[in-house]
Amino acid sequence: MSGHSKWANIKRKKGANDAIRAKMTTKIGREITIAVRMGGADPTGNMRLKLALSKAKSNNIPKDNINRAIQKGLGASDGSNYEELIYEGYGPAGSAVMLEVMTDNRNRTAADIRHLFSKYGETGCVGWMFHKKAIFVVDKEAFDDEESLMMIALDAGAEDFKAEDDSFEITAAPEDFDAISQALEENNIETVESEITMIPDTTVKVEGKDAEKMQTLIDMLEEHDDVQNVYSNYEMDEE
Repeated sequence: MSGHSKWANIKRKKGANDAIRAKMTTKIGREITIAVRMGGADPTGNMRLKLALSKAKSNNIPKDNINRAIQKGLGASDGSNYEELIYEGYGPAGSAVMLEVMTDNRNRTAADIRHLFSKYGETGCVGWMFHKKAIFVVDKEAFDDEESLMMIALDAGAEDFKAEDDSFEITAAPEDFDAISQALEENNIETVESEITMIPDTTVKVEGKDAEKMQTLIDMLEEHDDVQNVYSNYEMDEE
């Protein structure tokens, strides 16, 4: 897989076709709505909403969609009672897969996820392989002063800073997300990615038929309406 960094190489590449974009818009809109219901419409005091809005921006979600999702959260107009769940399992070649799910029907979703894992792997506990981290990716074409960026990030609380071929990657504890975001904004530094995600401790190389099966599993999980995020520790060549 290709991407800005080692982290991006193990993060499922976003699809560009209309069907995938429509699903992405729906899922991010749902996340915004839930975030507003839980913490209000002001992102300053609502970290979950701030993250959802950041994801909406990086995925070019139209402002009208964002505003509708916020208003739905304020009015709680659809009456849906969503439950947040984590599902874990193994894919081909022993690769680990973690899912963040938002559903209004636990039994339906559980049956669907079990079915997919039974075809391409098996359910199992893999959460211990992942750690939650704040990630920021800055394109070198937008900001190429490595030393300045590193000092800004470290002063704001970053744990690690890496220079990749075409970008810089900043890693931090989740609780430092807001401080680093603010520091970057104050210095007019835009990010191509900024989110709190799950990073695996180690990766698994998946090749040949296993790679094809893994790609199919990830595609089907991401296409499921109730699956908000898919994390895995697999690596494969782009071709």
